[in-house]
Parts: sequence; C-alpha cells; structure tokens
Amino acid sequence: MCYSAQIKADYHDFLREYGAVLSLKRFSEVFWEKRQDGGWSKIPKAMRDAFRRPRGENEFELAKLVAEADREQADKYEAELSAQTERLVKAEAVLASAKPTKKAAEDQRIAGNKINAAQRSLEELQRKQLVDKDSRIYPGQYAAVMIEQAGQRLVVPMRYQCRLPDWDEATERKYPGTYNARRDNLEKSWGKLFGYRHGILVVTRFYENVSRHKMEGRALTPDEQEENVVLEFNPQPPQEMLVACLWNISKRADHGTDLLSFAAITDEPPPEVAAAGHDRCIIPIKPEYIDRWLSPDSKNLQALYAILDDRARPYYQHRLAA
Repeated sequence: MCYSAQIKADYHDFLREYGAVLSLKRFSEVFWEKRQDGGWSKIPKAMRDAFRRPRGENEFELAKLVAEADREQADKYEAELSAQTERLVKAEAVLASAKPTKKAAEDQRIAGNKINAAQRSLEELQRKQLVDKDSRIYPGQYAAVMIEQAGQRLVVPMRYQCRLPDWDEATERKYPGTYNARRDNLEKSWGKLFGYRHGILVVTRFYENVSRHKMEGRALTPDEQEENVVLEFNPQPPQEMLVACLWNISKRADHGTDLLSFAAITDEPPPEVAAAGHDRCIIPIKPEYIDRWLSPDSKNLQALYAILDDRARPYYQHRLAA
C-alpha cells in the first residue's frame, strides 16, 4: 500500500502544465473547515503556502484565510509554550526543595517534552523555505487532485482516504485502509466509483512500510522480532507520475460541508519493488490517457483496465527514508 507520497502541491503547476482550472470554492471550503475544526495541519504546508502568492483578485481571500489560520495556529503553540514553561518552573522548584515528589519529576518530564514539541511545531509553521516534507501526505491529509467536470480539467483539494458511497464517519472508522484501492477489487468494493469518478494525483516519489528482513531478502532468525522500516521509492529517471485514483463526494458530511476524498489504485509491484520487500505499488498512467481516464465510460471497463495495464513503467530506486 502507498502509505505516504510526495505530491505536487502548488496548484499553479497544474494550471500551467495540465491546462486545469482551480476550484477556488472547494479550496475555500476545505481551508475554512480545517481552520475551524482544528485540522489545519492536515493541509500540507506546501499547499497552504501556494496561496500566499495570490494571482488575481479571486485568490486574495484564500491568501488572507491562510495567513489568519497560520497566525491562529501560532497563537496556540505559543500558549502551549507559556503553559508548559510555567508547569516546568513549578516542577523544578519542588524538585529543588527539601521534599521533591514523584509528581514533580513527572511534570518536569512531560512539560519538557511538550515544550520541545511546541517549539518544533512553531518553527515548522513559521519556516519560510519549503522542504520535501512540506508536500508529503499521509492518510487523512489533503492533496490537490485533478478531475474532470463538464469537459474541463479541474483541481480540487481531497482527503487521502476515500469515504465510499453510503458510508458515514462511523463506518469509515471500521475500514481505515481505504486510501488505496486494489486493482483486483475495483468492480467489487469500488464498483460505485470505478468507471464513474476518476482522478489523478501527481506524485514525485512514494514511501512504504516494509519488514527489515524482507527488505534484506532473508527469513527471520528464530529469536528475532520483526522490525519495520520505511523505504523511499524514487522513479528513475526522476519524473512526475500521474497516479490513477478514484474519488467520492459525501454530501454534508461530518461538519455539514461536502467531503471530497480519494484513494490511489494499487497493483502487483514491479520486480524491484517486490525485491525491496513490498507487495503493492501505485499505478502511474501515461500522459496520453489523461482525458480518457478522467472521463471514464462505465459501460466499457475493459478500456479502463487497458489504461491501467499500459502504464508508465519507471524503475523505482529505493533507499531508507530519512
């Protein structure tokens, strides 16, 4: 399963390279909702920062929203720093007294950890220069996905974990793995989306959890505990991969607004991914199939399978993720 991916987060690139139009309405809705419900960090920093440079009057409101939400988030971190610093000072005073307590020692430890965490979060929020991790997504976070509506390519923000048709939040919690859709299950679990709602996620690399012994091509020794490692897979030559996705819209979902969510389609891995210890791989489609993939014919599923089979096939070089 593709548990994490490096995405194209700057919507301007979509507009320039793929002739897509930005759905300002959907971006505004998602940004506003995540600002209100405490989920601001679920929007990658690179996606938020792309709106700090508005191009045209229509984007100024989004730029203002991003700036205000970042400021509110910074205020929360600063309040946490103040509260935990006060807690730490009190704990250290007790520890320096004639009657130190276990509670004071525990408060000292917890406050120190929370101070470090808040400082890191504040520094990350205020950092101006973007780095790779700013455009890396995990399940539950948001990404810019390209779809087609009324004959126009459209870029919309979607959550990376698809809520299937007729599901509610409680059902979704029972099945947390719907950020990937297996190719051999597209007509069963995904039958209401395959052939109907197709999207493309632009990815430059992806990450997988694998067992160390599988990565090393050996069996576990009798007294060895299984150890997980994260591998980074980079296509060679370096390139943008147009990853085939399915998506859904859940009307008036958890907070009264529409939830758009998606899953990446996965298949059996190429030899180099299998040799690295993983059993699934995303499917990058070829650029000439973009329009046919985004405007699927539900009565001709074989044509869609043909697109998935005639996929782009870069060589995936791997290394331990930093």
